[in-house]
Amino acid sequence: MQGPDKTVMPEVTFSTFVLSLASSAMVQLGEVPNPETGKLEKHPELARHSIDILNMLEDKITNGLTEKESRLLRDVLFELRMKYVAAGK
Repeated sequence: MQGPDKTVMPEVTFSTFVLSLASSAMVQLGEVPNPETGKLEKHPELARHSIDILNMLEDKITNGLTEKESRLLRDVLFELRMKYVAAGK
C-alpha cells in the first residue's frame, strides 16, 4: 500500500500496530531518537498515553468488547469505509 507521498506503507497487522505503539512510546520516553528530528526527546505524558492504549488492547483481547463497544466499532468502520469509497470517486 502506498501513502500520499508514494512511500510504501507497511501491511496492517496486529503485530505492526503493537510494535508501532511500542516504538512511539520508546521515542516519547527518550530511549531512542525521534526519527523526524534525530534527537532524544522526553514526553512522558505521551508515553503514558501509548502505554495506556496498549494496556486497553490487552484488556479487550483478554476480556472482549462489550456489546456497545462492538456496535460502536462496527458503525465507525462502516461510516469510514463508505467515506473512503466516496472519496475515491
